[in-house]
Amino acid sequence: MSLPRSALLWARFPVRRHAGHRAAACSALRAHVGLFPGSLGRVSAVASASSSASGGSKSPNTSLFVPLTVKPQGPSADGDVGAELTRPLDKNEVKKILDKFYKRKEIQKLSADYGLDARLFHQAFISFRNYIMQSHSLDVDIHIILNDICFSAAHVDDLFPFFLRHAKQIFPVLECKDDLRKISDLRIPPNWYQEARAIQRKIIFHSGPTNSGKTYHAIQNYLSAKSGVYCGPLKLLAHEIFEKSNAAGVPCDLVTGEERVTIELDGKQAAHVACTVEMCSVTTPYEVAVIDEIQMIKDPARGWAWTRALLGLCAKEVHLCGEAAAIDLVTELMYTTGEEVEVRNYKRLTPISVLDHALESLDNLRPGDCIVCFSKNDIYSVSRQIEIRGLESAVIYGSLPPGTKLAQAKKFNDPDDPCKILVATDAIGMGLNLSIRRIIFYSLLKPSVNEKGEKEIEPITTSQALQIAGRAGRFSSKYKEGEVTTMNREDLRLLKEILNKPVEPIKAAGLHPTAEQIEMFAYHLPDTTLSNLIDIFVDFSQVDGQYFVCNMDDFKFSAELIQHIPLSLRVRYVFCTAPINKKQPFVCSSLLQFARQYSRNEPLTFAWLRRYMKWPLLPPKNIKDLMDLEAVHDVLDLYLWLSYRFIDMFPDASLVRDLQKELDGIIQEGVHNITKLIKISETHKLLNLERLSAESQSRLSGTLKSQTRRIRVTKTGGGKAVEPPSSDAAEKSLASRLVQQGLLTADILKQLEKEWLTQQTEHGKERTESGTYSKGTRRKKKEPDSD
Repeated sequence: MSLPRSALLWARFPVRRHAGHRAAACSALRAHVGLFPGSLGRVSAVASASSSASGGSKSPNTSLFVPLTVKPQGPSADGDVGAELTRPLDKNEVKKILDKFYKRKEIQKLSADYGLDARLFHQAFISFRNYIMQSHSLDVDIHIILNDICFSAAHVDDLFPFFLRHAKQIFPVLECKDDLRKISDLRIPPNWYQEARAIQRKIIFHSGPTNSGKTYHAIQNYLSAKSGVYCGPLKLLAHEIFEKSNAAGVPCDLVTGEERVTIELDGKQAAHVACTVEMCSVTTPYEVAVIDEIQMIKDPARGWAWTRALLGLCAKEVHLCGEAAAIDLVTELMYTTGEEVEVRNYKRLTPISVLDHALESLDNLRPGDCIVCFSKNDIYSVSRQIEIRGLESAVIYGSLPPGTKLAQAKKFNDPDDPCKILVATDAIGMGLNLSIRRIIFYSLLKPSVNEKGEKEIEPITTSQALQIAGRAGRFSSKYKEGEVTTMNREDLRLLKEILNKPVEPIKAAGLHPTAEQIEMFAYHLPDTTLSNLIDIFVDFSQVDGQYFVCNMDDFKFSAELIQHIPLSLRVRYVFCTAPINKKQPFVCSSLLQFARQYSRNEPLTFAWLRRYMKWPLLPPKNIKDLMDLEAVHDVLDLYLWLSYRFIDMFPDASLVRDLQKELDGIIQEGVHNITKLIKISETHKLLNLERLSAESQSRLSGTLKSQTRRIRVTKTGGGKAVEPPSSDAAEKSLASRLVQQGLLTADILKQLEKEWLTQQTEHGKERTESGTYSKGTRRKKKEPDSD
């Protein structure tokens, strides 16, 4: 702690003449230093002051605390005042004092009381020692204490207040832990929405399986109301309600992350609005609100949006549509708001049955069949095999643009179109009206991401199986009865087990920190990166038992991606909430480029965007080209999303939307000819579908049980995991997957193969030479290359 300039000058003035004055000055300084928080007395004196420092909250995860750099002090313009008042310090003596300080058990215990566990204590001490040893001159107070310790006029423990001050400099979170805990306190979320709490809402839960009419009845209430809001999980669903509402003579606006459509010619907002759930307003009053697919309140990444809508919508009536598994949780949450829940149960309108036999061969396909796959490779493989059999198929998967999905659905539904087979992922589970007679699960294993952000491959859940199977024999389709089966005989028993299981009740709803909360965090930790702020926030956060903090890995990925770009915190936060597919390198690099342009204050014009994308783009010639076009479509979505947050910097939204429609047409053409693209890709060795199709039949039938058993064993923590497929198959699968993701090209793949073969040849020569030198004698010890 430095003294005021006038005091230092006063202290320096008589030093050279009178030893008495020198002693008096030192005494005055010691008295001043004694005011340092925690005192400079013995450890016992300091410990009593720290008894309440740690509070009663959970211990933070200190591995998230990134130390800041505190530079040693250079030469001072005033000279080394401490040395003039006492004497220059002997660095060797100081080092011994610091080492003694570090080894003191009492100091370590006291540091722990102030939040410095063993890891932080060690890091703080290293920084403190470097600061002391490398500084040209020290502050007067610490110089005098070190000098007194050298002459046994003070105890080594008297360094603790200075050490603690330094520790709080490099770990500022220690200084404001209580404030951070208050900011990140996510308990009692209903209190965040005062407008909703000011009215007594009527909550109606429409519960039932797929194709039970639950959403239809909720929408009828929405259409008959004076004002209303529909909140759906997908853009396609919001579009559907938007079109239905306007077709029924009820003026309705559309609001999604990338699109705003106002139906009134004068631009005035309509009384009804259809939106994606993230975009709903919690301040606008409505007569009726509809929240679709309420069971998604448990989603590890997006659940917070349903929680916000449920607790925050200002509507006299709130209609919830979804699975019965969410009833108990919703009832508990509404109990905390003082609102009762009326449950209306619905039964499926058309019968559905699980067949006693599997499909086993694509030769057994019939019109109205839908084969559900959980990977793009399976989509390509099945489509190709169907084409070989002289049949035509429609293809729908998640990364296709909405327009292309609708076009493929229309093609499949059209009774006059020769296309009678659909190959799709679980993207058909919601948002598309399809005329399906029979659902065929090609596999029951699906990659997923758990709440911790970890990837898992598990059998589909009962909820997922029911959602997909329910697409067969819908009430509005020409097939009045639905059927469900599997591709492989061995999977059929497992499918029946999954479908017969009761759906597990949902136990918790998702929450998400707001921009305001992160800004307050940043106020206390101004030098901390946004990604690290999120980690600390989640670690400090406290939630009630009915809630959980949503996984924020995608947010952190974007934050780390653009961390080096100079942006304000609010702007950085908005960029990080932009929905991107982080598996697409071009989409990630585009987010980076957009942020860079923004930081330079250079508007991203239509002309700039065309140059950046190398427009015009050609129709796809192979599968990789098609995937590249899908990535470009995602980039245009990103531009449109940002254009509604930063209008001045992304000024050409309407032109970009027209461009996106043109691109959608090109992609539709590519998907229409997808079997040709697959065939070309095979010819150029971008895909190896013969291997995939042959392996998929044997692998799925032969290893599904073992994989399922391995998953279950892993979950329970007992037994050994079954060995994965052979390394050769894994390598080929990986190469094919990397090509599909656009991370490898055919040329790079050939080059890698060539290098690998060259390397193997060299190793072979070495082994031959080694064998020659050994003169035919067998090697007793196995050499590394022999494997």
